[in-house]
Amino acid sequence: MTDLPVIGIRFALYADLMLLMGLAAFPLYALGRDERGIPGLLSILAGPQRWLCTFGLVISALGMAVLTASMQGVGPLSVDAAMLLTMIRETEVGTAWLYRMIALLIAAGAAWGLAVRPVTAAAVLAAAGSLALATLAWSGHAGATEGLAGTIHRISDVLHMIAAAIWLGAITAFLLLLRPRHGAVPPERAALAARTLDRFARVGTLCVLVLTATGLVNAQLIVGIENAARSAASPYARLLLAKLLLFGAMLVLAAMNRWRLTPALGASLVDGNTPVAAGAIRRSLVIEIFAGAAILTLVAWFGTLEPLPAFDAV
Repeated sequence: MTDLPVIGIRFALYADLMLLMGLAAFPLYALGRDERGIPGLLSILAGPQRWLCTFGLVISALGMAVLTASMQGVGPLSVDAAMLLTMIRETEVGTAWLYRMIALLIAAGAAWGLAVRPVTAAAVLAAAGSLALATLAWSGHAGATEGLAGTIHRISDVLHMIAAAIWLGAITAFLLLLRPRHGAVPPERAALAARTLDRFARVGTLCVLVLTATGLVNAQLIVGIENAARSAASPYARLLLAKLLLFGAMLVLAAMNRWRLTPALGASLVDGNTPVAAGAIRRSLVIEIFAGAAILTLVAWFGTLEPLPAFDAV
C-alpha cells in the first residue's frame, strides 16, 4: 500500500479539525458581547461547524480503517471488527482516536446549540475541537517519541497545532465576513471585519510566537542540532524547508494585512471606497489561506517520512 491514502487522510484531518477549532474560537476573542448577538452573524461564522464535525467523524473512521489495514498488511476492505478493536484497545493511536471521536460528538452537539446559547456553545465547541485536534499529536513523530522527551514533544506539538488552528480559523472567518453579497460586501460586515482584523493583531502575534517556539522544540526533538547536516540530505528536510518558506510568505502577507490593507479598509468606510479595499484584503487572505493549505499538505506528507536519510536511520 502506498502512503498516498494516509497522507490524504492526514491532510483532511488537519484541515478539518483546525477549521473546526479556529472558527469556534474566533467569536470568543474577536467579537464584542454586543456583536455576538447580531442576527445571522454567528451563523455565518459558525454555520460550517456541523459539516466540519460530520466530516471529522467520517474521515477519522476512514483513517482508522486505513491505518489498521496498513499495519496489518491488508487492503482497507479486508479490515474487520476484530482488527479495529485490537487497534483501538492496544495502541496509543487507537486510544487517541477514541478520544477524538468522543470530542467530535461533543462538538457536534455544541454546534447544534449555537443558535440557543451562542457563547457557551462556541466555548464548548472550541474546547472539544482543541481536544480532537490534540489527538493528532499521537499520529506523527511526536507519538513515536518515548519518555519525558515524548511528553514534551506531544505538548509542544499540541500547542503548535492550536496556534495554527487559531490563525487559519481567523483567516477563514475574515473571508466569510468579507464575502460579497449581490456583488458587494455589506457595509456593516465590512466595518465588523475591519474591527476584528485589528483585534486579531495581538492574537496573531501570539500565534506566531507560539508557532516559532514550538517549531524549534519539535525540530530539536525530531532531528537534533547534531544531526542537522545529515538530515539536510533527506526528503523530510526539503519538505520542511518548503514549509518554512511558505510560513515566511504567510508572515509577509499578515504584516501587509495588518499595516496596509486593514487601515485602508477602515478608511474606505469613511470615503466610500469599500469595494476596492475589501477586494484587496480578500485577495490577500485567499493567497494566505492557500499557503496555509500547502503547509498542511507538507505536514501531512513529511509526517510519514523519516527525518534522517535511510542509511542514517536507526
